[in-house]
Amino acid sequence: MESLFGDQDFLEKSSGNNFADIVLPVPIPRMFTYKIPPLLKPQIQIGQRVIVQFGKKKVLTGIIGKVHNKPPQAYEAKPILDILDDQPSVNPLQIRFWVWMAEYYFCHIGEVMFAALPSGLRLSSESKIQLNPNFDPETNKYPLDVREEKILEALENKPELSYEDCEKILGIKSVHPILKSLVAKEAILIFEKVQEKYTPKVETRVRLLPEIAADKNAIQAVFEAVQGKAKQESILLKFLRDVPVFQNPKLNERGIDKASLLEEGDSESSLKTLIKNGVFESFKHVVNRIEDEKAVREAYELSSSQQTALGEIKTHFETKQTVLLHGVTGSGKTEIYIKLIQEVLDSGSQVLMLLPEIALTTQIVGRLRQVFGSQMGVYHSKYSDNERVEVWNGVISGRFSFVVGVRSSIFLPFDSLGLIIVDEEHEPSYKQFDPAPRFHARDAAIMLAYFHQARTLLGSATPSFESYYNAAQGKYGLTEISHRFGDAHLPEYQLADLSADRKKNLLKLDSTRMMREKIQAALDRQEQVIIFQNRRGYSPYVQCEDCGWTGDCVQCDVSLTYHQFAEELRCHYCGYKEKIPQSCPACGSSQLSTQGMGTERIEESLSLLFPEARMGRMDLDTTRNKYGYQRLLDEFGAGQIDILVGTQMITKGLDFGKVTVVGIWDGDRILNFPDFRAGERAYQQITQVAGRAGRRDVKGQVVIQSRNPDNELFERVIRGEYYEFFRQEMIERKKFYYPPYVKLVKITTRHADFKVSEKAAHALHREMANIPVKKIVLGPEKGIIARIKNQYQFESMIKLDRSGDTQATFKESLGKILEELQSRPEFRSVRWVVDVDPS
Repeated sequence: MESLFGDQDFLEKSSGNNFADIVLPVPIPRMFTYKIPPLLKPQIQIGQRVIVQFGKKKVLTGIIGKVHNKPPQAYEAKPILDILDDQPSVNPLQIRFWVWMAEYYFCHIGEVMFAALPSGLRLSSESKIQLNPNFDPETNKYPLDVREEKILEALENKPELSYEDCEKILGIKSVHPILKSLVAKEAILIFEKVQEKYTPKVETRVRLLPEIAADKNAIQAVFEAVQGKAKQESILLKFLRDVPVFQNPKLNERGIDKASLLEEGDSESSLKTLIKNGVFESFKHVVNRIEDEKAVREAYELSSSQQTALGEIKTHFETKQTVLLHGVTGSGKTEIYIKLIQEVLDSGSQVLMLLPEIALTTQIVGRLRQVFGSQMGVYHSKYSDNERVEVWNGVISGRFSFVVGVRSSIFLPFDSLGLIIVDEEHEPSYKQFDPAPRFHARDAAIMLAYFHQARTLLGSATPSFESYYNAAQGKYGLTEISHRFGDAHLPEYQLADLSADRKKNLLKLDSTRMMREKIQAALDRQEQVIIFQNRRGYSPYVQCEDCGWTGDCVQCDVSLTYHQFAEELRCHYCGYKEKIPQSCPACGSSQLSTQGMGTERIEESLSLLFPEARMGRMDLDTTRNKYGYQRLLDEFGAGQIDILVGTQMITKGLDFGKVTVVGIWDGDRILNFPDFRAGERAYQQITQVAGRAGRRDVKGQVVIQSRNPDNELFERVIRGEYYEFFRQEMIERKKFYYPPYVKLVKITTRHADFKVSEKAAHALHREMANIPVKKIVLGPEKGIIARIKNQYQFESMIKLDRSGDTQATFKESLGKILEELQSRPEFRSVRWVVDVDPS
């Protein structure tokens, strides 16, 4: 595919250049060229953040991607307004990575930049008003009303006001008409004030004047001066207790936080007096939001099987860039990671470790922090904007040479990566669905490692079939561990037949007798239980027993999920919610009942079945706040929860020694999904959640409830026949042309009008059929969910041959087709979403 961004020499830098190509966080197909003002020329560097005007009014943060001497042909270049950085915030390797991502995942480089930069590094602009310097109230020919006069009076005392300030002054919610009138009367000017979002955390600190701290006699003189002034004496004594300058006068330089000095009830006015009298001085100190933690242990000694695996990985790395570590749950993959990380850090290179979800970071970060201490940074979406900027800057400064994070951490400004570890590499949550770039973090990480000439280690107990196929073909190295660490045994599986128990009247609250007995036995032994159900909420939907009405979303073609705690029906696609109706809106009947079971309802059922058990629930609803995961895991780890009910958050990576029973509430729900990966995903989910049981010396028990216990997949899972299942699935995929034998591209056509969406989808289909590459074009078909957020959806699936330049040719032609279709008046408001390697 021809580059969307011009020549590939965008990393060049030479003196005397007059123009810079700027990456802007907007969906345009290439960089935009700006003039470099003479005063800024000596400072310009690739990767710096700059302020530029885009369009007539927008002021944006851009990144310098290239400097050169070629003026743009289609427009006159505007000047760069200012440079935000003394040193680049982004390095050339990152820009190269952004360009690759934009081209491979069929999006714009600005969209990649928008995803890559933490929002704290992007500018925010706010509309402000100020007095018009040419306005003279004496000669003004336009009469002013009372509210307009109030605004002008306020501007005489304060040079600029925000819209919010004006609303407070006037006590009304909308000030736009008043401000518009003042602009028309030439009394005020409206302008955009640009400021950085990131603000360092600053604390006020206090220290002795240096000449006093360095002289014991001077300190003695101060004590004599404050004699009889108990409050001042108390502050002085507390300072010397916490900052022992007699032992080391240099300790005084750092001082002490003013708040902590006064936290025992000492008088602030007394401290002010001491400062005024030249005993103390106060100063501002920038502090890290992310505290430094010391390493408290060495890496553990590896078992013989772990040592063998480590040796194999290193041998593979001599000839292969990527290695797949296939180790059963509980085999001790993390300790192998630790050994490799330590070796790479000791060599002076950086390490990135990817985890699929924040839930995983909560527990594994604690283990890694014990070994790597302050060398390690953590990067995920639960961090505030300011915290993420500090991790970003910490990577640039070298403070963090090792980062653990979720998929967005591949965008951090590494300049010397030596190793990338992708733990639980099979996880679907590594795929970004919306917005663009719709990338897969595992695949992008392999490419990032290639740019750095680094190595990638993929780890999983149930590898994705694509990764295992690449290993089987010799593209990746393959290392396998078939035994758990220490004396732990793999869990024992039991299949519980829901249909049989229902016929025998043994079913209670959708729980089989076997499930209840296993849970009760674990509780009697004071052990813990995990119950897995891949649906949050109380139940999937509410239905009228008389007429069959169900609560549907007004914006999407899906039923609303009942959430008992909030007493509402909620759409999990667009967020729409409504209260539970008292009667059926269709027929008026009061016979409304809930259908199916979500985690909330299972939690309630288990509370009724085991009233003495302490319950916990881990799903999106209970872990929305920053510390939701940590709180639940801490409580479960401390034995304060007996039964933990959860969604896929609990299926991976968690390690609790007292968990001996895992229950899979609805095994059929995992299987029955209309996707070619349904079997693979089911095998992975069941195996992963089962792996939480019996991770110490007690053998775990896994109960799978199903209406179809004879399904062959359950037998494969129970016997641990991953390779046999993989081989069987590969035969099917090859026969019907699915990955890894082809490349998939899914294109979704969206519009608020059903007919326009359908017509546009068929027009696209006809054009794609003429692209001269080896391919299969399926569709367009109505989406599985035909309408989301009032947009009707049609989907086309393209299967591309993997050989030669098929993909590049197809993407290049597709870009031209979409551009031509979008130019037609009838399709101008149609949106096409291209998803490369859909998951």
